Amino acid sequence: MTGSVADDKPILICADDYGIAPGVSTAIRALVAARRLSATSCMVVGARWDEEAPRLRPFKGSLDIGLHFTLTDLPPLGPMPDLAIAGRLPPLRTVIRRALLGRLDTSEIAAELERQIDRFIARMGFEPAFLDGHQHVHQLPGVRDAVVDVFGRRLQPVGAWMRFPAVPLADLVTRRIAFVRTAAITGLGLGFRRRCGARGIPGNSGFRGVRGFANEAPYPQLMAHFLKNIDRGGLIMCHPGIADAALCAIDPVTTAREEEYAFLASDAFPALLRAHGCRLARFCDV
Repeated sequence: MTGSVADDKPILICADDYGIAPGVSTAIRALVAARRLSATSCMVVGARWDEEAPRLRPFKGSLDIGLHFTLTDLPPLGPMPDLAIAGRLPPLRTVIRRALLGRLDTSEIAAELERQIDRFIARMGFEPAFLDGHQHVHQLPGVRDAVVDVFGRRLQPVGAWMRFPAVPLADLVTRRIAFVRTAAITGLGLGFRRRCGARGIPGNSGFRGVRGFANEAPYPQLMAHFLKNIDRGGLIMCHPGIADAALCAIDPVTTAREEEYAFLASDAFPALLRAHGCRLARFCDV
């Protein structure tokens, strides 16, 4: 991790979407090697997971490697006749609408989460250190019931932690970065966090990193906002990557990923951490 004095606040920087495309995976591994990340969460549903997983495995001792539970846009690992009727998961707006209407099959979602955990273990050789959701689906009504149950049975006994996307109210009011999106994520996340707390499931103390990916301040300025007055054990989500053809074919977020990667790889990033009295740490350190 980036060097710092002992009294600096330990925080987590988590890169999402490892495995979505070779350029994203390459960028994340480079940042891990440079000790610029605390954690990365892996998408195991993609066709390239089998080749990308072994390249990440040697870094197990350097960061927390988790599962990025995926329920949107890509093919599931097994049959989901209710949600993925044509063998492909729907866009996020459809999943949210069905979740809010109470029209998700919890047992079907639980079975898919089991399959994604199994595929992670099959290629990595160990259980995920934590669980989160692609586009924060893990906290949606209907989904979160399955997540809490499966996590409690399979991952909590081995010491895994959960990512809580809820942003503290003070942050929401004062920072106002991607306000509507952050407020929506937080509104769903508060109930999820309470449910996990009732089951003794541990997780990050705060959450930052939500952005609109377009028409915003440069990423160094956004990161400065995310770091300002962050709590000990807070987590900042990021999406670094190299925009290759595979990514462009399946995801619209390209330029922003390259901007994040360039900054996180630069000398300016550890300098910014020091300026805010922060140091990178794994969850077990906080």
